[in-house]
Amino acid sequence: MIIDATTSAVVTGGASGLGRAAAEALAAAGVKVAIFDVNEAKGEEVAQSIGGLFCKVDINSEESVVAGFAKARAALGQERILVHCAMTSRRGKTLAFDKAAGRLKRLPTAEYEIGVQGVLIASYRLASLAAEGMATLAPLEDGERGCITLTASVAAQDGQIGQVIYGSAKAGVNGLVLPMARDLSDIGIRVNSIMPGIFATPLMMGAAQPVLDSLSASVPFPKRLGKPEEFGSLSLELVRNSYFNGQCIRLDGAIRMAPR
Repeated sequence: MIIDATTSAVVTGGASGLGRAAAEALAAAGVKVAIFDVNEAKGEEVAQSIGGLFCKVDINSEESVVAGFAKARAALGQERILVHCAMTSRRGKTLAFDKAAGRLKRLPTAEYEIGVQGVLIASYRLASLAAEGMATLAPLEDGERGCITLTASVAAQDGQIGQVIYGSAKAGVNGLVLPMARDLSDIGIRVNSIMPGIFATPLMMGAAQPVLDSLSASVPFPKRLGKPEEFGSLSLELVRNSYFNGQCIRLDGAIRMAPR
């Protein structure tokens, strides 16, 4: 996709971490960026720093997401780019020993459903609503109208113990990519996903130093955590290179996660 002064984007989770890195990379390339996030203070701060727009959006609420798109489009124009990084999830083993009860207890279906809502269903919600808007745009070179990038995880392929919700939901995100890319091919909208490994996000950097050292040592090469700007760089390349379509791309230093 050729980026010019009219190109706009929506980045979810743009107030921090990988989403912020994607928003900054797009803005540096000249894209007008709307940040969707629930963290109003940080979201406004990032938006101001990149000359963008903040929209307070709860990705688990259809009404909130629709309102966010309406606000972003009114201010910046219909987006051609969506980078969806925001998520909510839950953790737990399928069966875990409960010391108080003295027996194995099953992870409740309701907990599983909540986790899937915040990862997989939210991804479909954001991608399909973005596509609906992109379809109204005039086509660019090759008939392209838009580019959607979802965020999966290496856990989609290497889910660890306790990640039955997260791993399967992120695998579902990857499962969206090819059929959605095919669904939208006649309209000229591309769909891809990025599977980050272990990244130095603010949340991760809150861990104890020995934990961070151990995680860094587990990466084959380079032996460090991923830099958020490396995620941002790939997000931008997926926009620029129109032959990326229907792809689920690992960005992980060749790590393969152990069971625990």
